[in-house]
Amino acid sequence: MALRVLAIETSCDETAAAVVEDGRRVLAQAVASQMHIHARFGGVVPEVASRRHVESITPVIAAALTEAGLSWPDLDAIAVTCGPGLLGALLVGVSAAKGLSLATGLPLVGVHHIAGHVAAAFLGTDVRPPLLALVVSGGHTELLSLDASFRFRRLGGTKDDAAGEAFDKVARLLGLPYPGGPKVDELAASGNPEAFAFPRALLDEEGLDFSFSGLKTAVQHALQNSARDRREVAVADVCASFQQAVVDVLVAKTARAVQATGCGTVVVAGGVAANRGLRRALSARARADGFTVVFPPVELCTDNASMIGAAGCFLAEQGRFDGLSLNAHATLPLETWQAGSPV
Repeated sequence: MALRVLAIETSCDETAAAVVEDGRRVLAQAVASQMHIHARFGGVVPEVASRRHVESITPVIAAALTEAGLSWPDLDAIAVTCGPGLLGALLVGVSAAKGLSLATGLPLVGVHHIAGHVAAAFLGTDVRPPLLALVVSGGHTELLSLDASFRFRRLGGTKDDAAGEAFDKVARLLGLPYPGGPKVDELAASGNPEAFAFPRALLDEEGLDFSFSGLKTAVQHALQNSARDRREVAVADVCASFQQAVVDVLVAKTARAVQATGCGTVVVAGGVAANRGLRRALSARARADGFTVVFPPVELCTDNASMIGAAGCFLAEQGRFDGLSLNAHATLPLETWQAGSPV
């Protein structure tokens, strides 16, 4: 019998709900986007995001159920992002999920946001753990291993800025509109990646950690020097050189993780997984080194409820449910979540 999960995601600025079957098939999904609102401020305003979630959560859930053609008795569980993320935003989703669980009797599954991003690669594919995951987003840059029981182990991560955060900061330095990451990727396609000799931090050091704050500072200094010398800056060249520096490190560290673990499948997850430069470079390295790399569809790289539903299905299959004491957490290490969601 098929396992059907209603999923809710409100960790940042998208109010999203989806119905996922067996962790592989998306039956329905609905989203209320706030991007046009936060674009005016150049980034997400937490209080505004929370208020919009409150307004949107009920109609979005209703829309997902209507699209799927299902009612509450047709579902097996309710999955919801419980962290990490914006606390106020998370609380809206968790509170809604708990209320619905209490009203319907459906079991509750609290899903770690990163686990959801990784599980996005399972949708519409036959990919299964064990595998390695490169998580690259605005808040995270990590290399993880995932075993057959859907448990994660952290192999390495950023010591400062996440890769996506660095993209957004550089975009602001260049005066590019929010969200900046996709615009940097777009301009990089027409730029010279060798125009600026930006640093590749920790590339030659052992281990699987990352650092991107120095790279952002190097871009800032390059722009300041050009302004001081009254030299015109080719924005496309800056974007291409910056992006190449990020991609070089991500690809090299991922290949190193494959060699160190012997795991031949890599899933790339998070918003930066949509970056075309990263997709090309890592796919080429995978072909050269003989491992498999899997990228979710671009629309599933950014925050969405379908990924939460996919992870929720895997957890429900193992009976890893939460009670009504489930809470939202702005910071939530994977290890803490796996040990049992803290109250």
